[in-house]
Amino acid sequence: MTGARGQYLEQIRRGGVELSPELAGAFAAVPREVFVPDGFQRRDGTWAKPADPDFLEIVYSDDVLVTKVDGRTPTSSSSQPSLMALMILALRVRAGQRILEIGAGTGYNAALLSSLGAEVTSVDVQPDVADRARSALARAQIDGVRVEVGDGYEGFPGVRFDRVIVTVGVAGISPRWVDQLAPDGLVVAPVEHAGTHPVLAVRPADGQLTATVVCPSGFMTAAGPLTAAHPGSFPAPHTAGTLTELTEVAGPRFEPPLDSLAYRDLWYAAGVWHRRATHGAVPSLKQGCLLLLDEERRGGAAILPDGRVLAGGPQAAGFAGDAGTILDRWVAAGRPGMRDWRVGLAPAGDPASPIWVPVSWEPRS
Repeated sequence: MTGARGQYLEQIRRGGVELSPELAGAFAAVPREVFVPDGFQRRDGTWAKPADPDFLEIVYSDDVLVTKVDGRTPTSSSSQPSLMALMILALRVRAGQRILEIGAGTGYNAALLSSLGAEVTSVDVQPDVADRARSALARAQIDGVRVEVGDGYEGFPGVRFDRVIVTVGVAGISPRWVDQLAPDGLVVAPVEHAGTHPVLAVRPADGQLTATVVCPSGFMTAAGPLTAAHPGSFPAPHTAGTLTELTEVAGPRFEPPLDSLAYRDLWYAAGVWHRRATHGAVPSLKQGCLLLLDEERRGGAAILPDGRVLAGGPQAAGFAGDAGTILDRWVAAGRPGMRDWRVGLAPAGDPASPIWVPVSWEPRS
């Protein structure tokens, strides 16, 4: 690869990925720009078009490309390449496998899977998104991908799949996907936890589902039963503007502050131990952080990467105490990473359209 594509693989590797030779070859061979012919939204909100001087530079960066918005809400995209790579590696793709993809996006992810020798059926609920994905796959001369319009919850009845990969944030795993899995099948999906979507590798066995965490992530959220509320639901992420002013109630614990991955590990543990954990936009802070949000969604406590605790609202003292307990417990446990947990799932959600949701966590042996 030359020009803008020349450093593409190295950028993906800098995202924390050990690319297999096969997957590196797929990223090198499949032209990403073909899958965003109408452009995408830049980080500053402007729209990048193919004729723009920086178009290919952004396309071949390790960044998400938002390709469809509803007002200011993204509704379709091409995911961050390093995240795509981590999910594909977790899928353990082999040539000849049948893969069900929930969420077609631009078609780029399916193209990579096809380049690894898989037969892909991609299901998307948005007809226009499916149409654009089909067109892009045809332009890229990618065979072995079938794009269908449908409800992702239902999967694709009548076909047995070796793998399922989900490219949209969900609250749980559809039993339809499990029913359509071949023996020793695997589902890789970003499942909501504490306001984010850690990617789970989910395995059925003896009528039960267990999972391990692949990596942290944040995805656009699905609609319908895949995001149904359930008894263990976390509060939705808190946006700026309605949270009371939080003040410091406990000083720093970590010097230097936790890096982004370690902070995500703490965040994941907070979700294991506290059902009000979520993502929050805190006044006076430039970035969102781990928040324990009260029932009124106006106060609670924030835990920052350096271990400081901020709190506010009528229940500030209680939530500040909870935050301190989480920090103590995480440190005492040896700062477990999110990959150090084994997750158990159980049916919940809408009784008419149930989903398997995480209900138990224990340290991996």
